[in-house]
Amino acid sequence: MIETERLLLKHYNGADKEIRDMLKNWISDPAVQEEYGEPVYITFISVKELLKKYQSEPYRWAVWEKKSGECIGQIAFCKIWDEIHTAEIEYCIGQSFQGSGYAGEALKAVIDYTFTQTDFERLEAFHRKENPRSGNVLMKSLMHPTDTAERFRRQDIHPGNENCYCITSSEWKEMCSRIQVEY
Repeated sequence: MIETERLLLKHYNGADKEIRDMLKNWISDPAVQEEYGEPVYITFISVKELLKKYQSEPYRWAVWEKKSGECIGQIAFCKIWDEIHTAEIEYCIGQSFQGSGYAGEALKAVIDYTFTQTDFERLEAFHRKENPRSGNVLMKSLMHPTDTAERFRRQDIHPGNENCYCITSSEWKEMCSRIQVEY
C-alpha cells in the first residue's frame, strides 16, 4: 500500500465494495474509459473477472479517497520492459473526483515508490493530444517531456497524436536533493 495525504493506493482485493465503487466512479463511464484507452465495463461480473487479472499485476493500484472511503480510480504500470528497467505509467480518476489533484498526487506517490522500492531506472507516460487534462497532470508532475517512449520505439513509429513524458531514477534523486537543500 502507498499512502498520501488524501489517498490510499492499494492492490485490488476483488471485494464487492471495490467493484461497486469502480462501477459507480469510473469503469462504467465511457468518457473516463475512452480517455484512458480502455473498454467500458457495465456489469458486476465483468468487473469481477477483470479484477482476477488486475490482482496478478504487482504494479497496479486502486486509488482510494480517504475522505469518502471510495475507490475513485487506478494507477498502474501498463507496460514493463524488465531488460531495460523501464515502466510506462497509466492512470484514471472518476469524473466526479477530477480537478482535485488526485491524479497528480497518485502519480507523485508512485514515482517516489518506484525509485525507492524497485529497481526500475526509468518511468514513462504519454497522453493523447485530445486529452489535455491528462497532459496537465503530466506537466505538473516530476516527469518532463521527451520525444518518444519505449512503446513507440519498439513499434518503430513516431508518436503523432501523443505527447510523451519520462523521468529517470537519477533525475528523481537530483530533484529530491535540490528540494532538501532549498528547505
